[in-house]
Amino acid sequence: MLILHCPWCGPRSQTEFAYGGEAHIARPLSPESLSDAEWADYLFMRKNPKGRHLEQWGHAMGCRRWFNVERDTATYAIQGSYKMGEEPPGGQR
Repeated sequence: MLILHCPWCGPRSQTEFAYGGEAHIARPLSPESLSDAEWADYLFMRKNPKGRHLEQWGHAMGCRRWFNVERDTATYAIQGSYKMGEEPPGGQR
């Protein structure tokens, strides 16, 4: 079981959270001008790295706020968490 650190509530069990996918995905400014292929790329194409990955998590059974987590996908080690709008702990996206 993972222990995630909610920036507002502190460390909690993974069972309290909802996974939200890859972090820092920017919505297109004018989606109506995208082709079907470009829209599909925005909706479905995500990184699948082995190692450092930035993810969104929602505290579903707590404060109900969303935040970002840096997690290693090979070891499941949590490197840190940070509020939406903040930079990752390592500074790189």
